[in-house]
This record gives sequence, structure tokens and C-alpha cells, in this order.
Amino acid sequence: MQALIWIGAFVSLVGIAGLGYCIMRAMKARGAGLPDEAMRAELQRVVVINMAALGVSALGLMLVVTGILLG
Repeated sequence: MQALIWIGAFVSLVGIAGLGYCIMRAMKARGAGLPDEAMRAELQRVVVINMAALGVSALGLMLVVTGILLG
């Protein structure tokens, strides 16, 4: 079960890296001074990536907890 914990930790870190990517992409879009419609479209794409990264991070946390409970 030790492997499950490590795999879960890695998956969680991938999700957290995705969240960091979302933050950087949103800050870049904010600094670009895009028009309203372009900014809205960019932020909608960032929200989709953000939700996926959050899901991956939650899945990794579930793997860690499962590994701890089974171990």
C-alpha cells in the first residue's frame, strides 16, 4: 500500500501544478489588457483547466487516503 500512497502523492502534485498553471495563465491574460470578450473567453478556458486540475488533485488525495486506510 506504500506504492498507492506515493502514486497518490504524485497525482496530487500534478493537480497542484495544474492549479499553478491556471494562476499563471490568468495573470498573463489580466496583464495582456485583452478586450472584454477575449478576456471572458480566456478565463472560461482557464476555469475548465482549473476544474480538471482540482479533480486530479482530489483523485490523488483519495488515493493517498485509500493507501493509508488499507496499509
